[in-house]
Amino acid sequence: VKDINETQQCTVNFPIIADHSHKIASLYGMIHPDASATFTVRSLFIISPSKEVKLKITYPASLGRNFVEILRAIDGLQLSAEHAVVAPANWKQGEDLIVAPQLSDEVAKLRFPKGIKQIRPYLRYTPQPE
Repeated sequence: VKDINETQQCTVNFPIIADHSHKIASLYGMIHPDASATFTVRSLFIISPSKEVKLKITYPASLGRNFVEILRAIDGLQLSAEHAVVAPANWKQGEDLIVAPQLSDEVAKLRFPKGIKQIRPYLRYTPQPE
């Protein structure tokens, strides 16, 4: 963590596991198939408050992580959990979201007072809830 903070001019405030034996990495399938045994394993898990893995990404050592995408994924997961919406590909804060398909039109109209734009019966958009 100290090395990351110094070389990247940041403050890491999330858990990092040092796994010198690769035991944890092997158990959780975190080794990228093309990775050298001497490279750092760089897997990201987003775990919900209910302790469910919501997202897992493993980056090869040859590719930097995209923190904008990671934050986008966290924002989308939080909105989805709270408001029954789906974040489409390349969605950004403030843009419309997809109404969760399991909501009926009647329930969706009550939950999303800003309105719903229906493209297909299964594809309905609504402005981002507050």
